[in-house]
Amino acid sequence: MEKQFKADENLIINKKKFQLPHLFWIMMGILLLGSIATYIIPAGNFATDEDGTVLGNQFAFLGHQTPVSPWKMMMLILDGLNESSIIIYLVLVSGATIAVLLASGAIDNILNWAIFKLQDKGMGILVSVMFILMVYIGALAGSDSLIALVPIGVIFARKLKLDPLVAIGITTFPTLIGFATGPQGHVISQLMIGVTPYSGIGFRFISVNLFMIVGLIYLMRYIKKIQSNEKTSLMYSNGWRAHQLGNQYGDDVIKEEKLKLTSILALLVFIAHFLVIIAYSVFGGEQLYHFFTVVAIIAAIVIGLLTRMSFDDIGENFSKGIASIAFIAFIIGLARVMSLVLTEGNIIDTIVFTLTKPLMELNQSFATIGISLVVAILNPLIPSATSKAAILVPIIEPIANTLGLPNQLAIQAFQFGDGFTNLVSPVLGWTIGSCVMAGVPFTKWVRWVFPAVLIFMLMSFVILYILTIVGWTGGE
Repeated sequence: MEKQFKADENLIINKKKFQLPHLFWIMMGILLLGSIATYIIPAGNFATDEDGTVLGNQFAFLGHQTPVSPWKMMMLILDGLNESSIIIYLVLVSGATIAVLLASGAIDNILNWAIFKLQDKGMGILVSVMFILMVYIGALAGSDSLIALVPIGVIFARKLKLDPLVAIGITTFPTLIGFATGPQGHVISQLMIGVTPYSGIGFRFISVNLFMIVGLIYLMRYIKKIQSNEKTSLMYSNGWRAHQLGNQYGDDVIKEEKLKLTSILALLVFIAHFLVIIAYSVFGGEQLYHFFTVVAIIAAIVIGLLTRMSFDDIGENFSKGIASIAFIAFIIGLARVMSLVLTEGNIIDTIVFTLTKPLMELNQSFATIGISLVVAILNPLIPSATSKAAILVPIIEPIANTLGLPNQLAIQAFQFGDGFTNLVSPVLGWTIGSCVMAGVPFTKWVRWVFPAVLIFMLMSFVILYILTIVGWTGGE
């Protein structure tokens, strides 16, 4: 245990080395830089046709600057919040619904029951069922609150005499795979770029399963390796020994837990509310955002009542969910301010023209890959996926328009670039917190997962190349 505590101390020290300023100051700094940029970057505009479509091959400088002062930038904050209001409210309601589901205990009950029932069915079946379940949880309800599942992975690994890396490999690893490929991870960016929420669900369902299979194979190979020779474990040098686990901990016994019908019903309601929203959008229902909000609120209430929450408990957890994501909603509004500053300063087109110039010399497929690669490189600077979308989507959209790429394809490139590198981000609470809870030094985690990240990125590049060739639009 002493060695585990030392590992946790080293992890905390390493985390401090990578610590960035608070996201509020990052955003305010970005806005200030945007204001300054309007004094420096030459103002210019793309020509547009009668429908307002950007003509990427027709760009001209204005010949004079149209600067936006820092004070004027601050005066645009309320405009940014107002113009982002629909997205902000959808984010708040969605976060509140997920918070009620997690607080209901339904997810914990289902996972604990599954582990107990499958523990004698063989390593392959148990790991596979757990992994698949975690991937779909990440795909449908991905958020950093899923870090709460790591202790289940810790008990799972101890019971099966596997090292702490497997505890993360069976929880955070698959949930982040699901988040990187599933529908929940791109809804906000779809909204921001004007694409119908949850459109392209057919391809993304295939994508989730494809990356899930590869991730499961990657984890199983490691498990079989350390079972054959515990010295091959990356945690061996940190004192992990398989034969000591039975006597070292008192909480490694997986206790029997009965599966509650209410837990199943709560999960089904949560899944069903997504399916209803998807079906409504596919069939062209009117007032989609109004419908989205109503269905999400009803789902939260039904989940709470099914799991025997009191009315006060439902309200309390709903409000906690809103509170937990309120700042991110504010950041979305600030990001819109950046778009207003760059637009009023007439430099957004100049920036897009400069960024797309080298990509214009490539074919569209490589340009799509280029967008994904740029997002992957920028990912560690902005740990929140929602905030990253708020900052980058206003830039990606005109780039995609200039290159003639469908907005749906641009969002897919964004999601792939953002999602997989979360697994090695030193500033993402989801990843760092999982390492702390499992007692795994962050450097050991990166060493284990980095080859998988490279595999996922290469796979995503191939997929983006093919999607661009076939002209995929995902029914946007």
